[in-house]
Amino acid sequence: MTNGRASGGPGVHEIRVRETLDHKWADWFDRLAIAPQPDDETLLAGPVAHQAALHGLLAKIRDLGLPLLSVKWVENASRNLSEEARDEIQGPSL
Repeated sequence: MTNGRASGGPGVHEIRVRETLDHKWADWFDRLAIAPQPDDETLLAGPVAHQAALHGLLAKIRDLGLPLLSVKWVENASRNLSEEARDEIQGPSL
């Protein structure tokens, strides 16, 4: 049995999808920060309470037909969160 950290338990996640989404999707994705990226990609980043919530987000991505590129659990958000995600989360919109 693990404490949940090794398997992406509570904490900050970065989810990258192919397609450009704008900020109007924030409510749909449980208020995650949405940062459009080059090459028609979007980075969704923010706190995810538990595995069930993460699976719910992934189901929403599937239901929209968005190609999933990566899911990254960030153990120490202030140190490891990518620069674009950190700027988006700490920005004035959230």
